[in-house]
Amino acid sequence: MLNYSIYHHPENTNWVTFVHGAGGSSSIWFKQVREFRKHHNVLLLDLRGHGRSKSVIKDPFNSKYTFDTITEDIVEVIDKEKIKSSHFIGISLGTILIRNLAEKYPNRVDSMIMGGAIMKLNLRSQVLIKLGVVFKSVVPYMLLYKFFAFIIMPKKNHRKSRSLFVNEAKKLYQKEFIRWFRLTSEVNPLLRFFRDKDIKIPTLYVMGEEDYLFLPSIKKIVSIHEFSNLYVVKNSGHVVNVEQPEVFNEESLSFLNQFSV
Repeated sequence: MLNYSIYHHPENTNWVTFVHGAGGSSSIWFKQVREFRKHHNVLLLDLRGHGRSKSVIKDPFNSKYTFDTITEDIVEVIDKEKIKSSHFIGISLGTILIRNLAEKYPNRVDSMIMGGAIMKLNLRSQVLIKLGVVFKSVVPYMLLYKFFAFIIMPKKNHRKSRSLFVNEAKKLYQKEFIRWFRLTSEVNPLLRFFRDKDIKIPTLYVMGEEDYLFLPSIKKIVSIHEFSNLYVVKNSGHVVNVEQPEVFNEESLSFLNQFSV
């Protein structure tokens, strides 16, 4: 089972579950935990192979990861804690997992807050992935990861986010990186399905105005999905919760307040 931490609120019964992205860990939410635990029950988890979650391979003869198997890891945790439903907050690849969970178990998802959401890979993103596929077994994974981090977060004010994710990624190892990277083979049809279907669960996209790879597609999604809203964070790139934590916290908590009983 995944490693996870829980912060109980003495009065509120609402749950907020945080899902990090590839190469990160639950530690990337350190600027959110203090504020959110004041208002909600909080669940933080480390995805398989990340942070303090050891590699989870239930079938030793099949080490292929899929979005469904990783989503089931999350469901296993909320089942263990008897959490009937939760608000979910994700960053980067974590937003794909949350959206997949909402598709499979819509009654378990009260709302979604998607930071640095990935809902379409533009041409540049697809070229990067193809390069990664070619070189993933011959180039040290940290060189690839640093390269991808720089392409996604290129500006000076993104340096803190780049450093945080690179330092977290160092806790992975080559085989684990390759397992996660192979997920890219199934991501395009999955994202196309998500874009085409309005799941009718309240969703707030929190995107940096400098998130040039992913922001344009989110603007299009919000224009056609009835239950989706977008907040664009000034002077921020992809990892909005790290670069502009105060704004991210304020907008996210304001969004969640509408569901308070």
